[in-house]
Amino acid sequence: MSFTRRSLSRRTVLRGLGTAIALPWLEAMTPLTCLGTSLAAAETGRPLRMAFVFFPNGTHHEEWAPTGDGRDVVLPSLLEPVARHKDEILFLRGLSHRNARALGDGPGDHARSAACFLTGAHPHKTAGADIRCGVSVDQVAASHLGSETLFPSLQLGCEGGRRSGQCDSGYACAYSNNISWSDPHTPLSHEVDPRQLLDRLFLRGPASETTRARGERLHARKSILDFVREDARTLDGKLGVRDRRKLDAYLTGVRELERRIEQGERVNELARRGEGIAIPDKIPGEYGEHVKLQMELMILAFRLDLTRVVSFMIANEGSNRAFPELGVREGHHLLSHHKGNEGKIDSIRRINRYQNELFAHLLDRMRETDDEGSPLLDSSLILWGGAIRDGNRHDHHDLPILLAGRGNGAVDPGRILHTPKNTPLCDLYLRMIELSGGTATSFGDSVGALDLRA
Repeated sequence: MSFTRRSLSRRTVLRGLGTAIALPWLEAMTPLTCLGTSLAAAETGRPLRMAFVFFPNGTHHEEWAPTGDGRDVVLPSLLEPVARHKDEILFLRGLSHRNARALGDGPGDHARSAACFLTGAHPHKTAGADIRCGVSVDQVAASHLGSETLFPSLQLGCEGGRRSGQCDSGYACAYSNNISWSDPHTPLSHEVDPRQLLDRLFLRGPASETTRARGERLHARKSILDFVREDARTLDGKLGVRDRRKLDAYLTGVRELERRIEQGERVNELARRGEGIAIPDKIPGEYGEHVKLQMELMILAFRLDLTRVVSFMIANEGSNRAFPELGVREGHHLLSHHKGNEGKIDSIRRINRYQNELFAHLLDRMRETDDEGSPLLDSSLILWGGAIRDGNRHDHHDLPILLAGRGNGAVDPGRILHTPKNTPLCDLYLRMIELSGGTATSFGDSVGALDLRA
């Protein structure tokens, strides 16, 4: 019986001036324990990925919450965009966050909901520097899943924000603008600029080289790929036909991401010249494009195993963004306080449906993305939700929570799971911590790990 070693390391990267690009999984990376073993059977054990994607201001609950029993899931109008992924989603009902309630602290539900969303903790009410909350579930998961990756976790967003000052009824802005906390006193700011995130993922040389490479590329409008072209040519000669096709498709995808970012930057340059287009510097002016770019970068980081844990705020809690592309010109937060006004409710419907269209797009892309021979979605768990049920009521029970993906078989999706009233959302988080390799017996206000296969 003849044995052979792995011909190409799973850690192989393409290198250039201050730049390193990790590679997707290739057949040449398969460890052939003996000749004649099929490639499909030779490698097992894909890494688990987790993403926690947050949307603000609650929902129009009556038309958002799914109904039904077991696999007989009935999707209301606002969830129709995810219908094509119905078999890949666990629809959760009854989960709550008690610690997002006032508990004697008065108004401030938006700040509390964001701060509590991944921590399960009741934030200390302050507008000063003495903020206090809890460690978030993504950081606990990252402590187990992140030891083998370049980035233990990534924090993404689509809106910046202050950490100082008060943003909601005496609560510090740090609470409304962050969902990821490394310790009870330290929120982790999210990256909102796709260009900076792309550079962060790939520019890994010494600080002096990285600065030089980045400056040269931006000045000359060069691609990251220009710096690693020679290394790519050398690697190409070592690959089979299918691997060459996969590598070409991957590098083409990286260049397309760069092109989309650069296109936004050129439009922004027109704005800086006074062309009358009000678009922030370097960040796409169209919200949906911004969200989708961040999603693509998240998928790229997962695909290359640069990280296995991501938190993503598609907007800060209390966001008052307007949606002119939907015909909604009033701010989201103000509209959520509709007090039964049908016109405002209709605008909230449009926003909620659009949010779910963006989520469905993320699942489309994760279904299309190959992960060692299977869809990336199958090895992932993508939590989608927020810690306010109804934006008009500011309640924190029966939260809008969906869990997509199979987590390498740890989850049985395609059904609705009704939990007893006021079941802590932290019960779900405790189970996710277990799946990440942790041995915690509690998290936040959990009472026991939620069974995701029952």
